[in-house]
Amino acid sequence: MIDWDAYVLGPLQGVFGEAVTYMPYGQTSFQVSGIFDEAYRDVDLAGGMGITSEMPVLGVQMSQFPSQPMQGDSLTILRTAETFVVKEVRLDGHGGAKLMLNLST
Repeated sequence: MIDWDAYVLGPLQGVFGEAVTYMPYGQTSFQVSGIFDEAYRDVDLAGGMGITSEMPVLGVQMSQFPSQPMQGDSLTILRTAETFVVKEVRLDGHGGAKLMLNLST
């Protein structure tokens, strides 16, 4: 069995990850590493028609989190100082997740 966290996700975060302050709703913030993409394209095939949307997303390693990220949490990308709200959490089944984001107002 492949240890995705040790052999894939950890090295990816080490090369492509950047510093993020994660703020769970109503809890203390902490630092994680994430792979940020400000223009991730998502395709929804609901109803047989392809609908493409573009949104910011943060790829994360779940082992960096003391509890699962949740919709409504917020985070700040330290490089840009932009703050986002987690719109949706998409687990990948291998110890990682995509956090679909909305820019915080």
